Amino acid sequence: MIAMDKDRITGAAKQAQGNIKKTVGKALGDPKLIAEGNADKVEGKARSAVGGAKDAMRDVLKK
Repeated sequence: MIAMDKDRITGAAKQAQGNIKKTVGKALGDPKLIAEGNADKVEGKARSAVGGAKDAMRDVLKK
């Protein structure tokens, strides 16, 4: 089993949450909700990147 850093998992969840907020915001015509969704997606991508870097570092240290 491949161990993933918790930041990658949290980041993916945050991106999904952002997509949902953005979609609901578009459906309701709520620009604030759309902006929140976009912000969540960016935060999620950043957190996933941090988790990916941690995973890469862990792999390098194992070798």
